[in-house]
Amino acid sequence: MNVRTAVLLSLAFCSAQAQDQPVMPKADLIFVHGNVYTGVVEASSFKSIKRAQAIAVRGDRIEAVGENAEILKLKGPQTEVIDLGGRFIMPGFNDAHVHLSEGGSQRLNVNLIGVKSLDEFRERIRAKVEAAAPGDWILGGGWDENLWPVKTVPTRWDVDEVSGDHPIFLDRVDGHIAVANTRALQLASITIASRDPKGGKIDRDSNGQPNGILRETARAAVVNAIPEPTHDKRRQAMEAALADAAQWGLTSLQDNSKSWEDFKILEEIEKEGKLTARISEWLPFNDPLDQLNAKRKQHPASDPMLHTGMLKAFMDGSLGSHTAALLEPYADDPKNVGLPQYDPAKLNDMAKERVLDGFQLGFHAIGDKGAQLALDAFAEAEKAAKEKKVKAANGGNDYRLRIEHAQVVTPLEIVKFRDLKVIASMQPCHLLTDMRWAQARLGEKRAAHSYAWNEFLKRGVTLAFGTDYPVEPLTPFRGLYAAITRKSEDGKQEYFPEQKITMDQAIAAYTTGSAFAEFEEKQKGLMVPGMFADFTVLDRDITAVSPQKLLETKVLRTVVGGKTVYEAK
Repeated sequence: MNVRTAVLLSLAFCSAQAQDQPVMPKADLIFVHGNVYTGVVEASSFKSIKRAQAIAVRGDRIEAVGENAEILKLKGPQTEVIDLGGRFIMPGFNDAHVHLSEGGSQRLNVNLIGVKSLDEFRERIRAKVEAAAPGDWILGGGWDENLWPVKTVPTRWDVDEVSGDHPIFLDRVDGHIAVANTRALQLASITIASRDPKGGKIDRDSNGQPNGILRETARAAVVNAIPEPTHDKRRQAMEAALADAAQWGLTSLQDNSKSWEDFKILEEIEKEGKLTARISEWLPFNDPLDQLNAKRKQHPASDPMLHTGMLKAFMDGSLGSHTAALLEPYADDPKNVGLPQYDPAKLNDMAKERVLDGFQLGFHAIGDKGAQLALDAFAEAEKAAKEKKVKAANGGNDYRLRIEHAQVVTPLEIVKFRDLKVIASMQPCHLLTDMRWAQARLGEKRAAHSYAWNEFLKRGVTLAFGTDYPVEPLTPFRGLYAAITRKSEDGKQEYFPEQKITMDQAIAAYTTGSAFAEFEEKQKGLMVPGMFADFTVLDRDITAVSPQKLLETKVLRTVVGGKTVYEAK
């Protein structure tokens, strides 16, 4: 029995005991006539147990879950009663991997998600240029050349045609490469004489001139030349992202925003009592230990709404950009094995040092070489921590080290995930984008073990699901659809169906799995007494509808800590 199964059984037992208590205080809020999916599952079958009808909330916690008549006994003179009319209600979604500041900023900048051609790409830029003040930077992202008739990345000369006097910098949808126009390259001092930085690449034309495409760490020169956004711009972006989360039923978010200034905006929103989701903010793995400790001390996990969490590092790039680090060359680019981002010895030393200081680690690794770098570092760090009897973030011996994405792994690496108890923090919605070209990148043999959700679960590895917003839309329903079907959204393409999982398993990965991944399984993820009153009401029972209908799901209400933070009009 793995840790997560034991936790669920324990909580189920506690739930039953709590409901047997003879005297309970009156509730502040009661939901009745609902189709309540508690999230508690049978250990043997992984199927959800009997549904409930009603929920009682007192303060920010669930007080009781049961039948209508039983729960209504907790109604007092001040209790608000909400009739759900048979609607489906479930634990709030916990997105285990988001970039809130980037998502909100994309709403304010040039949104290139879904553009179908180079012409449409340019038209969206042109519209922003025409509305901008003279000389302003034009920023944005979301373009994906794989959607275009001619699947070629844009160059600076393509962007120059619509730039005017503006420097322009536009991220690809995965955030691992970007295109800069000529003016932006000039401001960043990127010339024919510039060398590729370690872990990055400046693409060039046949004459050696930079063509505007900057891969991985090569992006930094332009990023550093861009003026910092104002406080008001940061606030607008963060409010837009939080509103997006609330309308999709997300009650918890594990965030990797751009800078500490973005975290300060979240802190400001929390102090005003306007924070609409619980947020664990990741810190940069590369930052000095004294800085990391200072931030952790100032924002400890004892604040249930906003605190610092794991340390994030990048082992490699992305599959779509051919920068994910692979053990063998790309099938469609035989001279390329991607761009590893660390020297293994240095990575191992840094990982060991940070785990010994009590930090949780989460390493971005998309390719199997990236996963190998992460797993080797984790093995060294865990060994050192156990030898020195260093406790994990929750005081236990399970360090809950995570690999973010884990898209391409070998069967032996999956065994190592299990042996080291590494969490696979994955985004099934990525498959909906990647299945158009992933097998061409990898070849059939390697692709069979990509996006391997079922293989992970069969080996006893904990899955935590998310979206990587804004790389993918924030809606959890696309991820659930991908997890249970492994089909394109039009149903016409299927990708290695043996790796699909059940709806109960997918929901668990998006709730209890994500909670476990941030040491919060005793507070979140289930609708049982004592848990936070974080849940969402949907317009349909997502466990009973067809996959296509699942994609049309609408959120009717989102509740965080007993307070409604979103209600459909």
